Amino acid sequence: MEEGEHMNQEEWKEREKMYACWLCNFPGIRNAQMHKLSELCGGPEGIYHGSRQQWAQVLTPQQVEGLADYTGKWPPGARYSEMREEGIQLVTVADADYPERLKNIPDPPFALFVKGRLPDDGLPAIAVIGARECSEYGRFVARELGAALGRHGVVVVSGMAKGIDGISQQAALEAGGFSVGVLGSGVDVCYPARNRGLYSSLLRDGAVLSAYPNGTPARPRNFPPRNRIVSGLADAVVVVEARARSGTLITVDMALEQGREVYVVPGRVTDRLSDGCNRLIRQGAGVCLSPESFFEEIMQIGEKRKEKKKGACHRESGTASSDLLERRLSGLPEELAEVCKALDFSPRTAEEIRSLLPENYEDRQLISSLMQLCMAELAVQVSPGQFCLNGGKRTVG
Repeated sequence: MEEGEHMNQEEWKEREKMYACWLCNFPGIRNAQMHKLSELCGGPEGIYHGSRQQWAQVLTPQQVEGLADYTGKWPPGARYSEMREEGIQLVTVADADYPERLKNIPDPPFALFVKGRLPDDGLPAIAVIGARECSEYGRFVARELGAALGRHGVVVVSGMAKGIDGISQQAALEAGGFSVGVLGSGVDVCYPARNRGLYSSLLRDGAVLSAYPNGTPARPRNFPPRNRIVSGLADAVVVVEARARSGTLITVDMALEQGREVYVVPGRVTDRLSDGCNRLIRQGAGVCLSPESFFEEIMQIGEKRKEKKKGACHRESGTASSDLLERRLSGLPEELAEVCKALDFSPRTAEEIRSLLPENYEDRQLISSLMQLCMAELAVQVSPGQFCLNGGKRTVG
């Protein structure tokens, strides 16, 4: 592949991010609607250049009028450049660096605004959550647990909130580990303000991310969606302290719906801050008695996830609609169509593509098919041994 072709592919990806930024900044649109529009129009740029009739298939009449008015006033190129100059990147669900765990939850965020650097998907990740007004016992446990996870190379995910969340994250960073703060505001808004030090540490040694665009204030309605991202980014959730009626328990419910393991630190039966934890234990949650024993279980969870990934087919990212894929495949010989179906907009190795094909498909046949798809401009070799769908080729022929 020529260098110029690779640059064109990179430029196309950046252009898609620019239009995704435009879409995410439109107030009042729901996450599910962004996914549907993207599938309908073939991506963010397709939405931007789409007609009102297309938008109306997903949006309400009021939203269609609002989007048209907003589009006339919101210059995508200038606003996207301003955001990038602030050191903020946008990662869409179509990107290879979009967190793998999050991609596999129901209704994953269409895009994430990120400041800092995202951790490697291969690292184990644990969400540590609990009471904002925690006890000294809770502070001690959160600090010890966060530090132990950080020392062992486990990513600590939390909401940067006052109390258990922030304490565990700060401890992980101080121990030389990595932490991700998920915000219920824009990533340029430090909330709570008292955690400014932690916010700065996360920007330097970890990351803060949000599904909300720059300048979004921390509103109560933003936190339930934020919490499902916290649990979605983790292999397991640990609850340190929680009252019987606690917002922490809502995050636990979300974690269970996402198939995450839930552990709790037990407390005294007379301690109201441990009522929620003790109830979870009675309902069958795992018990975290020490950072050392818990670390062994984390490793087992990580191994199970790797095995599940190895044995399962890769999930489509949802950047291309089924109709669009059908048009790509029309007129192709069956063997080429099979390979094209196994491709995605995120680069895949020949081995990964081979795992999605029928058993009787030979390796030599696969390489030949990939080369033919590249020549037909249906696929692109983005680096030696890695292929993806060609985003610039919208239809066959």
